[in-house]
Amino acid sequence: MVDKNLFPYNLAVVAIFKDEATYLREWLDYHLLAGAEHFYLYNNDSSDDYEKILAPYVEANLVTLIDWSGEIMQMPAYNDALNCYRFFCRYMAFIDLDEFIFPKTNQSIVDVLDEILSRDKTAAALAVNWQIFGSNGHESANLSKGVLERFTRRAEKNWAPTPAEKICEGNDDKPLGNVLIKTIANPRAVNYFYNPHFAIRFVGFRAVNETGNFVEEFYNLPVTADKIAVNHYYTKSHEEFLAKFNRGRSDVLAGYSLNWFDNYNRNEIFDDGILKYRAARAQNFSLENDADKIRRVEKILIDTLTQQSPFAVPAEFFAGKLETFLTCRKLAEVFGTRIGNKSAEEYALVWIYQTLDTDGILTYAELQLLLSELPALLNRPFPVAKKIAQLFSEKFLPAMISVTKSAKISGTWQELWKEVNDLNYTRQLLNSILR
Repeated sequence: MVDKNLFPYNLAVVAIFKDEATYLREWLDYHLLAGAEHFYLYNNDSSDDYEKILAPYVEANLVTLIDWSGEIMQMPAYNDALNCYRFFCRYMAFIDLDEFIFPKTNQSIVDVLDEILSRDKTAAALAVNWQIFGSNGHESANLSKGVLERFTRRAEKNWAPTPAEKICEGNDDKPLGNVLIKTIANPRAVNYFYNPHFAIRFVGFRAVNETGNFVEEFYNLPVTADKIAVNHYYTKSHEEFLAKFNRGRSDVLAGYSLNWFDNYNRNEIFDDGILKYRAARAQNFSLENDADKIRRVEKILIDTLTQQSPFAVPAEFFAGKLETFLTCRKLAEVFGTRIGNKSAEEYALVWIYQTLDTDGILTYAELQLLLSELPALLNRPFPVAKKIAQLFSEKFLPAMISVTKSAKISGTWQELWKEVNDLNYTRQLLNSILR
């Protein structure tokens, strides 16, 4: 397990948006109060004044804004965030701008995650059920108030559309409603997203719900929403739903159906708990400043890399350490950290090499994480990078291809095919470097 103080952020939120400037400020401010420390926001061809709204958050280094043009770009955005930023935060939440993560106590989101995931070392993602909120009877959009104030009525906890309602949506064979989940995960345990609700994890890692039971799909039955939920303001007012209908979707080419307003306009239960939570969290809110953050991270980074010589420690020392050393390498590169007159990144690469050269230490999940980082490692301007390429080519690649092709890893054929293609790409990359 990586020292939590090595990460700049405990929790980052990833989202893709289009023409949602009206909602950005409330959504950002709420999640900051709830424990998020950074946001990776992917702008999907917006034409409103989102830049003006986001400017102070970008300037304060709370938001990284990425232009992300095109159709069906939600999963590519999620996967880009994993590939680019997985070593900067302990946890990543993958949600939309109409979703608010709501712990049912005054705890932060991170505290709830730590409490649930710490029970099982294989648990690397929390599956959080939706709680769908309706229109509160609002036909038009009163934007003088926020989403959380205007919409305080929701569906029953376990609500799901009837078969007739599913047919209206063309999804009669899929679970819908509050049984759907969103994912908050350790991003270094996640391989990729194929669905906006659910992450494919590296081998050996699992997703759990708030009770600790395993979740293996994009839904969770029975619905669990006593400790934490995702409040999903699906319809808002009828006027706002029509705007959402015209804006379209970022996960599939098919748009929204006008029938969905009637199906999802659920107002059975009054629930203003999130307003009370926000008010309680605001009383003691503070954020670590950037200077303190960098000092904290660099101290742990340097202490980790200089604790002892990588050539003098026993073999068992390296067990479970690859995630730490990969994190150190990435942060050392980005921060330009030096140890004496030498780059801290080179120290980290030496630790990585020694870990790889120690027999019987690495898990398949660690190898998958290494595979995701290998192109970046091999491009670094240090002699040890070429030694890593040689070692990986001779020691690991043949075995990984053999295991993967024989389907000894768990998962679907879609996942297996991706593994094989990734390994073939890696083989080409190594051949080009080692010529």
